[in-house]
Amino acid sequence: MVTVFSKNNCIQCKMTKKFLQQHQIKFVEHNIDEQPEYIDQLKADGFMATPVVKLPNGNAFSGFRPDRLQSLA
Repeated sequence: MVTVFSKNNCIQCKMTKKFLQQHQIKFVEHNIDEQPEYIDQLKADGFMATPVVKLPNGNAFSGFRPDRLQSLA
């Protein structure tokens, strides 16, 4: 399952979620504005910006990356 860490008013987050929905890729979303308990985990993993997309294989990346998302479709 793909996990998307997002926050409010984040254009790249919206674009990432829209891409996943358009390609029928199931994902779970954690909004760090509403669930701040995830912030420390993301920082510990070296991420400083949203969205952070965690792939089923354990790899993760930040930002709207249709090139990386396309491999899931």
